[in-house]
Amino acid sequence: MKIVVCAKFVPDATADRRFRSEDNTVDRAGVDGLLSELDEYAVETALTVKEAGDAEVTVLTVGPEQASDAVKKGLQMGADAGVHVLDDAIHGSDAVATSLVLAKALAKLEADLVVFGMSSTDGGMGVVPAMVSERLGLPAVTLGSEVTVDGQTVRIRRDGDTASDTVEGTLPLVLSVSDQANEPRYPSFKGIMAAKKKPVETWSLADLELTPEQVGGSSAWTEVVEVTARPARTAGTIVTDEDGNGATELVEFLSTNKFL
Repeated sequence: MKIVVCAKFVPDATADRRFRSEDNTVDRAGVDGLLSELDEYAVETALTVKEAGDAEVTVLTVGPEQASDAVKKGLQMGADAGVHVLDDAIHGSDAVATSLVLAKALAKLEADLVVFGMSSTDGGMGVVPAMVSERLGLPAVTLGSEVTVDGQTVRIRRDGDTASDTVEGTLPLVLSVSDQANEPRYPSFKGIMAAKKKPVETWSLADLELTPEQVGGSSAWTEVVEVTARPARTAGTIVTDEDGNGATELVEFLSTNKFL
């Protein structure tokens, strides 16, 4: 079985995230980045399936040069190979164009099982798995909080607000998993060293038979027109209890601000 995990390189949520002044797109090259935390659950799912049977796991990413770090993390966790789609023309692509690039790469890889996280930690849209399945003409079982692979059948439990559903499909298919699906493993020292010898291919748009006009900001369906920095936090209200009225003042504050 050929399993491909689609992994996204995102700005570190704990770092100073910002937009590029020239086009209001997310600055991915000038900030610290990492494999999207939600995609770690997808990598873990793929590795679990691999360990239960005969499978090969490839990590696929689309992004700038630094996006190779996302592939590297997947390899360190235990994936067998990596593919990095790198092309300057991809910059500014929206979800529609991104799904096109991914679909072309997945078709070239001849994936049997495509695994996504539930969404990316930067965009948070969660629509790319469905878009990719539509482009590939494959069924999709999405937002799985529990995943079972039995031969050619993939079965998931999808948890809603009031109930859980069981959904299944037959390979080849597209799967996305939630952050309840498993507990991603930490790369071991052995895994980190082994990752240095694993094959990683770099593909351009031409390798996928795509043109620059099909991707990038110029073909995006949406545009960020203006970006305004969030105002700095103001100092909070401090309630002291020097005269024994602290509790009363605290209740009045909570009541006035409708916290009670």
